[in-house]
Amino acid sequence: MRRRSDVRITPTTPCGMDLHQGGMGPQGAWTVSLDGQRKAALEVGRTRLLVAGAIFLLAFLAVGLRLADLALLSETGEPRRAATPSAAEALETQRAEILDRNGQVLATTLPTSSLYADPQKVIDPQGAAMALARVLPEYSVASLQAKLSLDTSFTWIKRGLTPRETARINRLGIPGLDFVREERRFYPHGPLLGHLVGYTNIDNVGQIGLERSFDEVLRGRNEPLRTSVDLRIQHILSDELGKAMREWRGIGAAGIVLDAQTGEILALASLPSIDPNAPETIPDDAFLNRATQGVYEMGSVFKVFSTAMALETGAVGLTDGYDVSEPIRVGRHRIRDFKPKTGMLTIPEILLFSSNIGTVHMTMAAGTEAQQRFFRRLGLLERPSLELPDLAAPKLPPIWREINTMTISYGHGLAVTPLQTARAMAAVVNGGQLVPATLLKRSRGERLVAEQAMSRETSQKMKWLLRLVVERGTGGFADAKGYRVGGKTGTADKLDPNGGYAENRRIASFLSAFPMDAPRYVVLAMIDEPKPTEYSHNYATGGWVAAPVVKAVVERMAPLLGVEPLAGETFDRHEQGQPLAIPANLAGRHVASR
Repeated sequence: MRRRSDVRITPTTPCGMDLHQGGMGPQGAWTVSLDGQRKAALEVGRTRLLVAGAIFLLAFLAVGLRLADLALLSETGEPRRAATPSAAEALETQRAEILDRNGQVLATTLPTSSLYADPQKVIDPQGAAMALARVLPEYSVASLQAKLSLDTSFTWIKRGLTPRETARINRLGIPGLDFVREERRFYPHGPLLGHLVGYTNIDNVGQIGLERSFDEVLRGRNEPLRTSVDLRIQHILSDELGKAMREWRGIGAAGIVLDAQTGEILALASLPSIDPNAPETIPDDAFLNRATQGVYEMGSVFKVFSTAMALETGAVGLTDGYDVSEPIRVGRHRIRDFKPKTGMLTIPEILLFSSNIGTVHMTMAAGTEAQQRFFRRLGLLERPSLELPDLAAPKLPPIWREINTMTISYGHGLAVTPLQTARAMAAVVNGGQLVPATLLKRSRGERLVAEQAMSRETSQKMKWLLRLVVERGTGGFADAKGYRVGGKTGTADKLDPNGGYAENRRIASFLSAFPMDAPRYVVLAMIDEPKPTEYSHNYATGGWVAAPVVKAVVERMAPLLGVEPLAGETFDRHEQGQPLAIPANLAGRHVASR
C-alpha cells in the first residue's frame, strides 16, 4: 500500500501533455484555465443583456406608440358604445355653434350622459325599476320594468341626463346599467330665437329653423355659423311685440327688422314663441312662424306699393288728385273709405288719409298689367328666398279680374308673408333696388346682386310721402322724435273659413323705415286679432295697435346701431338738393283720428 505522500499528481494540458516537461509550473496552468472560463461567462452575460435590452426597448416603443395614439389620434373622454343605429347617430362629432352678428352664442353643443341597459344582466328588473323611478319620476315603474325585462342586450332608458341624475343613478350600483357620453344642443336664449334658430332632435338632427336649413353644414364644420341677427335688436323687437300682444289681447304677432341696403335681417320674431330647449312641450299651433310661413292680406300697407306703381308708370303725378266723395261700385261690390272724405284728394293726401277710393282710381289709371309687373318686380307674387325651410308662397287670385286689381291695390285679395312685405318696402326706400334678404352676415364690401324695381326718383318721392304719413297722417303714433320715421298703417279683416271676411277679426300692422333722409332700416310690426279697448275709442287699427310698437322699437334700437337723433328734418330734399314742395291744400292739415 502506498502512502498519501507517495502519490504524485501530474498536471496535464487538455491534450494530455505533462506540463512539467515544458517547464511550466502548476500555478500557471490553473491561471490559464480560470481566465478562459471568466471570458466565456462574460460573453454569455453580455449576450443576455443585449437580448434583454432589446426586449425592453421594443416594449417601451410599443407603449410609447400606444400613448401617442391615445393622446393625438383617439377621442378623449369616457368610452363610447353604440349598439343600435339610433345610438350611432347620436355619437357623431360636435355640431358647430351658431352665432349672432356680434359673436354672441345662439346655439352650442354640450356634453351629456345617456343611460342604457343590458336587460340580460339586470338581476332584479322590478327592484331596479323602483329604484330608477325615484331618480327619474317622469317614468313609471311599470314602463321601466318593461324595458329592463326585454329579451335584448341593449335598450335606451333615458337620453340627455343631467349631471345630478347621472350621479344619483351611478350611486344605485344596479348591474346591467351603464352610461354613454353624448352631445346635446343647448340654446342659451331659450324662446327668444326659437322659430329663427330652430332646434335639433335627440340625435342632433336639425328639425326647424337654421338648424334644419344648415344641418349638413353644421355637422361637418368646426367654424361657427355667423348670422345677420343682432341679439340686442331681437330682444327689443320680441319684447315690444309681446307687450302689444298682451295689451291688445292678440292671438299672435310678428315683426322684422331689415337692413334696407344689404338685405340682412337683424331681427325676426314670431309670437307665441317656442322653447328650443324643450321641444316636446311645444303645442302644435305654435310651430307656425308668422313672419315667414304665415300669409296675410296686409291691408293698407299695400297702398305704399300701389302709390309707387302709379308714380313709376307715370299714371299720376304728385299734384294730381281724385274725387273720393262717392264709393266705387263694381257689380255687387262697393268700395268705401274707412273714414270718408269729400271732394278732391291729391296723391299725397290719398296716402296720408289712407283712402281706398283714391288708391283704386290711381291704380286703374295705371292698369292691371302694370300692377302685376310692378308687384312681381317687388317680389310680391312669388315665393321669397331665405335661409329657412318651408317658406310660404303668396296666395294670388285664380283669375286676376278688374275687381281683383282694385281690391289688391289697398291690400285685399292678395295674401303675402311679412317677409315679402318688408323686403318690398326696402326697395321702395333704398333707391329702388330689390336686395335679396338673408339671415347670414354679409362681409364688408360684398357685392350684392339686386334688381332695379323702380327708379331712384320714384323712391325719393316715396320717402317724402312716407314721412308725411307719420308726421301728419295715420301713422302719428310711430313718430320717434329725431329719428325721421316714415311708414304706413295697415288694418285688414281676416278671411272667414266659411267664406267672406270675419267680423272683429283683423290684422293690424305698421310698415316703416328710418331715418327717411337716408333710410337704412325697415321695421315691420304686426298683431294678429287685436281687440278694441276704451283707450282706443273701440278701435284696433294699425295706427293704434302697431304704430306704437314701431316707435318703441326705433327709440330703443337706434342708439345701439349708431343712428343719432336730429333736431331738424332733411328728408324732403332730392339728391340734387331741391326740396319737394308740399301741395298747398295739405298745408296745416292733419288726420284727426288715427
